[in-house]
Amino acid sequence: MKKLLSAPYLLWMAVFIIVPLGMVAYFAFTTETGAFTLDNLAAVSQYSNIFIRSIWLAAIATIICLIIAYPLALILAKIDKSYQSTVLMIVMLPMWMNFLLRTYAWMTLLGNNGLINNFLSLFGIGPFEMLNTQGAVVLGMVYNYLPYMILPLYTVMAKIDKSVIEAAQDLGCNGAKTLFKVTVPLSMPGILSGITMVFVPAISTFIISRMLGGGSNLLIGDLIEMQFLGNSYNPNLGAAISLVLMVIILLIMTILNQFDQDEDRVLM
Repeated sequence: MKKLLSAPYLLWMAVFIIVPLGMVAYFAFTTETGAFTLDNLAAVSQYSNIFIRSIWLAAIATIICLIIAYPLALILAKIDKSYQSTVLMIVMLPMWMNFLLRTYAWMTLLGNNGLINNFLSLFGIGPFEMLNTQGAVVLGMVYNYLPYMILPLYTVMAKIDKSVIEAAQDLGCNGAKTLFKVTVPLSMPGILSGITMVFVPAISTFIISRMLGGGSNLLIGDLIEMQFLGNSYNPNLGAAISLVLMVIILLIMTILNQFDQDEDRVLM
């Protein structure tokens, strides 16, 4: 009976996960004629600067999201439950709007003749070159992916037993010690989930980098898209880049999981 109930999930996983991954691996290790080759993977090395830029900007955006989201989630978990649903709705509200429109709105804000520069000009300041910069790309990532950091943090923090916090305070811990010795370790699963949910889409994004970063801030997502939809059509190279990106993400996630296991050992 259990096998029968799991059949739809197994079918879904096979059709939409295993088969696409198999196709990516196939194209990555073959030529246009279907012959086996390693040239596609070897060609990926010439784009190492794009990989480094993508990892760097995604890491910065993830860290900023964590710095902003952690105190917000902590406050949200502590406020009265009657207000939590309202605050959560405010957090989720931007996600109800189309991703493309949200990013396009930042173009009108950050442009040389945008709202921010027009406002600063009233005080004789600017204009500043904010659009088509790496800072604009990071800003777009933080704005679009911040809710993905807040929600898992809030979910974990809301489940922390208040008696544990009170016990730490009774034993002489001040606010800072309680935060770093008790709250942060107990919220580590939410931190790791949030990092995963922000870093993975940030490193592979292409809409944000294209609209806010301009052509000088090419990321991995843009590079992959160019191989499938651009003038430099080369699906085999695009598949190889995608495969390398998946390996990098898996390695990073493995390292993060090690931190989670170490934290579990400390708490035990």
